[in-house]
Amino acid sequence: MQSLVASILALFFLLGALEARYNLQDDVVVSAAIIVDQNGHGNFTTVQQAIDSIPSNNSQWTRIHINHAIYIEKVVVPKDKPYILLEGDLDHYPVIEFGDGGNVVTSPTFIAHADNFIAKNIIFKCSFLSVQDTLSDARGRHYFYECTIKGAIDFIFGSGQSLYEKCQIVSVTDVIGFPGYITANGRGGPDDPAGFVFKDCHVSGTGPINLGRAYGNHSRVLFSGTYMENIITPQGWMAAWNTGNEDLISYSEANCSGPGADLSQRVTWEKKLSDEEVESLTNAAKFIDQDGWLAKQPK
Repeated sequence: MQSLVASILALFFLLGALEARYNLQDDVVVSAAIIVDQNGHGNFTTVQQAIDSIPSNNSQWTRIHINHAIYIEKVVVPKDKPYILLEGDLDHYPVIEFGDGGNVVTSPTFIAHADNFIAKNIIFKCSFLSVQDTLSDARGRHYFYECTIKGAIDFIFGSGQSLYEKCQIVSVTDVIGFPGYITANGRGGPDDPAGFVFKDCHVSGTGPINLGRAYGNHSRVLFSGTYMENIITPQGWMAAWNTGNEDLISYSEANCSGPGADLSQRVTWEKKLSDEEVESLTNAAKFIDQDGWLAKQPK
């Protein structure tokens, strides 16, 4: 599974992080185009109507172009509707937003269950702030670029294999009154490629907050080149469910800066990675794009 999430400039509240499996093709052809225009100048006035119009078990790429507007709706891409390219205008991004509460299954603004799904040039927005489990990075390979993600407890969680680049990670632990956790990575074994990598990001907001706690017994998280404001707990990490097996956990920091990046009181079991190991995780081509799927998506 792979997915691309780029140029998202607002609060993320998605289940599965726009999960998709990308089947590589030498010549990618988009066979049909659908236009969504809120003012009635396209094929449909809502994003969900456009998705619903695509036949089940579709086998050809279909482009859904969304004209600029604020679309207040929950959107679901069912598992039986693959090969969808959802795109907005490059200069005037459309906004998909909704305000709701509940669990991680029922409350997301946008859910993609289908394989072979791509979204670009779209703002996904919620009208409220999540505290716990904001972003379910459940499984598959994902690339998040210039996203803003807010929360207090495990607000980036799951077993995904994901690179977060130049993202704003915003803590809101003031609303809970005790230290929270940015990540809860569920990597389950030594050969599991999963892990969360934060490259050139900015961690801000209210504290104190831990960088992560181990949801899986081989949990893996790396913060690299990231600026951390003075909100990070001195210890930085917690073994949580895997206390006693800290040697299996891979939590690391490399070349980070800011008052929150002080390593002097970090947990003794934090991993010190070599330059080569850091590069293998922060280089998209090596960590999430070994088969070149990012370059081979439909244009």
